[in-house]
Order: sequence, then structure tokens, then C-alpha cells
Amino acid sequence: MVDDQLEIDDGDTVWRFDRSFLLSRWTCIWGRGCLGILDEPAPELGQGCCSVGAELGDQDEARRISALAATVEPSRFQHHAEAVDGGIFSDESRTFTRVVDGACIFLNRPGFEGGAGCALHVEALATGESPIDWKPSVCWQLPIRVDWEPTGGGTEVATVRRWTRDDWGDEGETMAWCCTEGDRAYVGDRPVVDSLADELEAVVGVEVYVQLRRRLHEG
Repeated sequence: MVDDQLEIDDGDTVWRFDRSFLLSRWTCIWGRGCLGILDEPAPELGQGCCSVGAELGDQDEARRISALAATVEPSRFQHHAEAVDGGIFSDESRTFTRVVDGACIFLNRPGFEGGAGCALHVEALATGESPIDWKPSVCWQLPIRVDWEPTGGGTEVATVRRWTRDDWGDEGETMAWCCTEGDRAYVGDRPVVDSLADELEAVVGVEVYVQLRRRLHEG
């Protein structure tokens, strides 16, 4: 085991956690100086990591996002008309959400009366539900990344770490900024294991998360 990893054996899955990231004070600074992922810093656009369409995990997720999108109140969805006219997906494969006017179709721009940010996120909060249940998994998990590695015999190793520039593929090579680099986003008031508790619990399950949190806080 790598020195900076914490390992939890959950039977069929061996979880390996990036200890330093989970104990860091990283926090999402969207709308508070986030530079975005374009070739040049553009905090004024308020795009964050939504300059590209969201990659969907499979067709089940695509169907879920499509069904939820159809229920979003138009006043909270800036590009509702475009979604009705041309759908929410980039093509018939339904692998990515559409890019409209330079960003994901679900991104409400700064100044939009219905609320800036992801329309799915805005709708979830307005209806008293968790954004985790509404947004594409890649969106609510960021900046958490999970690498899955089969080990044979039906078991696997899952490495939970920070998302890096390389994980963006070709786009990562030209990005002016990646939020897990440097110290700009490490300004939170709590460690990541606490501030992203809901996200981590959704990824690893309640029992593993409880053990993870206890072991990290015990040092």
C-alpha cells in the first residue's frame, strides 16, 4: 500500500483512499473565483467545469437524466427551449449532454433569474431533494475520481483520489487551470472527508464511509 493511501477491505472491494486529499481543505469555489477549464482563465463566465458536456456513464443514466430534465421548471432552466427543440444530448449515442452557447445545456448563466449554475442542481434544491439524485454522476462526484481494477475471483480494487488534469483527456493539456492543482481552491473550513460526506457516502456506501471518516480523524 502506498504510504499516503488508507485501505479498507469491504469483502468484494478493496477501497484505497488518497489520504492527503481527503484531509485537505479543498472546496468548490464555483462563483467565488473559479477560473474554469478553458484555455484562458475566465471566472466571469461562471462556467466552472461545465464548459464541456457531461459524460454519462451508461444508457440507464442517460434515461434518468432525460426523465429528470423533462420535469425541471422552465423558469429554473435557462435553455429549456433548446432542450425541447433539440434534446439534451450531443448525438444519438446519448453519451454526452449538449453544449449550447459554449457550455453544457444545463448551465444557467450568471444573472439568470431562475438561479445560476446547473439547472438540475437548482431544481433539486428547489424541490428539497439532493443534487446527487439529479445530476450526472461525473458532475456530482467531481473532484472525486474512482479507478476500478479487477483483481480476479470477482473482487476488485477501487482507488478513490482527486481528479487530475490528465483525467480530462486532451482537454486537460490546454486547460489554463485545474482546481485540484496549486492552492487556490484549498480554502475550505473543513477537510474533504467532511465537506464531501454525502458524495463520498454515495460512492463507497455508509459502512465504508463511517470507517473511513473515523480512521482519518483518528490519524
